[in-house]
Amino acid sequence: MSVYSVKGKGWRFDFTLKGERYTGAWFKTKREAKQAEAERRKEARERTSAPQAEQTPTDTGFLELVNRRLDHVRAYNSPQHYAVLCSLARRWVQRWDGLTCGQITQEMVEDFVLERSRVSAYTANREIQSLRATFNFARKRKNPWIKDNPVEGIAFLPLEKRRKYVPPLEDIFKVISLADPDTQDYLWTIRETMGRSIEINRMTWEDVDLRNRTITLYTRKKKGGHLTPRTIPMTKRLHDLMSRRQARRDPSKPWLFWHTYWSSKTGEKKTGPYRERKRIMKTLCKKAGVRYFRFHALRHCGASIMDRHNVPLGSIQRILGHESRETTESYLHSIGQAEREAMSVFEEISEKSHTESHTAGERKLSLVK
Repeated sequence: MSVYSVKGKGWRFDFTLKGERYTGAWFKTKREAKQAEAERRKEARERTSAPQAEQTPTDTGFLELVNRRLDHVRAYNSPQHYAVLCSLARRWVQRWDGLTCGQITQEMVEDFVLERSRVSAYTANREIQSLRATFNFARKRKNPWIKDNPVEGIAFLPLEKRRKYVPPLEDIFKVISLADPDTQDYLWTIRETMGRSIEINRMTWEDVDLRNRTITLYTRKKKGGHLTPRTIPMTKRLHDLMSRRQARRDPSKPWLFWHTYWSSKTGEKKTGPYRERKRIMKTLCKKAGVRYFRFHALRHCGASIMDRHNVPLGSIQRILGHESRETTESYLHSIGQAEREAMSVFEEISEKSHTESHTAGERKLSLVK
């Protein structure tokens, strides 16, 4: 059904023509929505039937662009990325619904970004990045949907970067010890692989090779959003954990970690892998009486331990699944031997210069007397 109503908002149309999606909202009556749909269909047919050489950028409706971008992200990126973009998109549509992309100016976006900066500079920068990508999605197509990107000239706000908190090992072990057995296995798996929680959530038994003592993690944190694997050697602790879980696993469940839950969409009871488990760490840290840290801190801690024991940066980078060396370096919170030696040289030269200066001053003073 291409025309339908949404309670409390009004009528809208939504149809697909030659593989492209067209939407419009919010109309007071069904008749208005049908009329707008007919006009949009006519415009779409004329545009798609025009000779290739004569096609020029058209001014797409902002709501239509956002929906197309969401469809693309849902197909090519992780569910978490899609969920974040949905949250951002609701705010954009609430502000600019009914406008075409050409009607949204740089000044309008700047005003919006400044409002969001009251939350934090990080929040504002995320809006800039996501809006820019959304408009570029339309502009960089073979036959562009829009002419200009109103976010192009807007600079990111300066951030106050601070060193990320990395919990001491005793706090990590204390937190894990207070969890229930299944959650303990989950936390130890993150700790022993230094994987992202989303990577652990999507793991299946096909990713576990007990004979060769390896485990494969998949991430979309790569250019293009491709689901990319990396294989990590198992530690003895992880091998024992996986062997124990495999021996008692339910063959009908392909995932390593799964749960039964009520679906908010269907209202039915379902079984499947976890999507996120954010509340676990707040509860456990409070119970353990330690400073709060999240799953990601386990990656930082592991990387710092390896760096402190002179593991090559390239090896750490491959284990963490980073594309760039710079990203890996941001995870290293230990002070290396080279830095300590550099400061020792600085201290030695400074002390020597101070002593020589003090001695020369005393000699000069004795001559004056």
